[in-house]
Amino acid sequence: MSISIQNRQKLLSVDLGRVRRSLKRILKELGCKDSEVSLLLVDDDQIREINKNYLQRDRPTNVISFAMAEGAFGEVHPEILGDIILSVETAARDAMACDIDFMDEVEFLLIHGLLHLLGYNHENVESSEAEKMKK
Repeated sequence: MSISIQNRQKLLSVDLGRVRRSLKRILKELGCKDSEVSLLLVDDDQIREINKNYLQRDRPTNVISFAMAEGAFGEVHPEILGDIILSVETAARDAMACDIDFMDEVEFLLIHGLLHLLGYNHENVESSEAEKMKK
C-alpha cells in the first residue's frame, strides 16, 4: 500500500498521521491493500482553480477525485487508484455547519474520494452506486 500526502495549504493544522492511518484503514476495508493513492490538501482558492480547469465548475468544493482507471492507460497499473484533492477550508466550514469534528469530516471526505476512485458515482441519481455511497 502506497499513500502520498501533500499539504499545500497553511490555513489549518491537519493531523497528517491520522489522515495516513485513516487512508490505510479505509483502503484495507475496501479490499485495496495493494493500491496506491495520492492526497493533496489545499485551500478553497486552489480547489476552485482545479474545479474550474478540469470540471468547468468555477467554485470551490470539498473533494475532487481523479481516477487513474478513467485515464487512457488506466489498465496498465490498476493498483494505482488515482488522486484525491481535498479542500481543508471547505471541510472545516462544513464541519462547523454540521457541528461535527473537523478531522471526522476530513475522514468522511477521504472515504467519499476513495469511493469515486473505485468507480462509485453519485452524479447519476438513478445509480445504485449513489445509494451505496450514502451508506
